[in-house]
Amino acid sequence: MRTKDQDNHKHKILVAEDEPDIRELVSITLKYNGFEVTVAADGLEAVALAGRENFDLIILDVRMPRMTGYEACRELRQQEATKKIPIIFLSAKGQESEVQAGLEAGADEYIIKPFAPNELARRVRVTLENRRARSQQV
Repeated sequence: MRTKDQDNHKHKILVAEDEPDIRELVSITLKYNGFEVTVAADGLEAVALAGRENFDLIILDVRMPRMTGYEACRELRQQEATKKIPIIFLSAKGQESEVQAGLEAGADEYIIKPFAPNELARRVRVTLENRRARSQQV
């Protein structure tokens, strides 16, 4: 079953993950759940892509070469075109201090690896719904 917004908009998600196997698993999971997916191999590539294309949500790994997820998140929050896009961290770093650092960097959600694919898709949907509800209240 495809997950679509009320206006039949297929949500476009950017996934930044340096590990090819995890990047592919996340991409396949999201595509299977009806999302359109673009991938990046690191934070620098993610920031560049986000500046050129319109994404509904961005998933960032924390530890990536060239630019960490934290750095990418802070950069995305500073740019006018990307500052309101929901961001989810997906990381093996599950200590409370890491989760707190991710949220302080501007993330909406923090998912710890390993993750269940169905749980990832559910949390992406919830994050999108929460962002949409907040934007309608403004």
